[in-house]
Amino acid sequence: MTLYLVRHGQTEFNLARRYQGALDSPLTSLGVAQAGQMGALLATLVDADTSMISSPLGRARHTAEIIAGAARLSPPTLDPRLAEVSLGAWDGLTDEDIDFAFPGARDGTSRWDWYFASPDGERYEAMAARLGEWLGEATASEQSLVAVSHGVAGRVIRGIYAGMDRDEALKLDVPQDAVFRLAEGMIERIDCLPLETDADQR
Repeated sequence: MTLYLVRHGQTEFNLARRYQGALDSPLTSLGVAQAGQMGALLATLVDADTSMISSPLGRARHTAEIIAGAARLSPPTLDPRLAEVSLGAWDGLTDEDIDFAFPGARDGTSRWDWYFASPDGERYEAMAARLGEWLGEATASEQSLVAVSHGVAGRVIRGIYAGMDRDEALKLDVPQDAVFRLAEGMIERIDCLPLETDADQR
């Protein structure tokens, strides 16, 4: 079984450096282009029998729909276990917003670990449990699968698959223009070709 894991394309909140968590914001024009890139790449890696699954959050679902069209795959099914970590009251805020509204709340946490430090957000253990359950089911299947998820969720999935500890997993990179192939216990990053700019087309 081969799993192709991707993150949604750039969103308006990404551009504004707002943490989305369980909230949502639309893909930017770049995000739409990134989704198309990943779909074109996956078209060279998978066949029509490959199934698709996505987080139900709009940014992931929109990305998955674009990928499905570009890679000629069936529309994605949705699984809430693939959703991004909820930051609770911190969803939708910037770093500055969090530090102003919750002074000292992130003191003593690492740059990555604070995702699980909000007073009413999801904890790492709960997130790892739901993602681990999903991953166990996915890897038990013989059918190849494309999964569209999120930044923190994608880190945790790859960390569980590779047997990494929490800190190591949370430091993994989360590109929006690459596909991670998980197969036979190995993880391979496959980058998309660079997007053409207006200058490239002149």
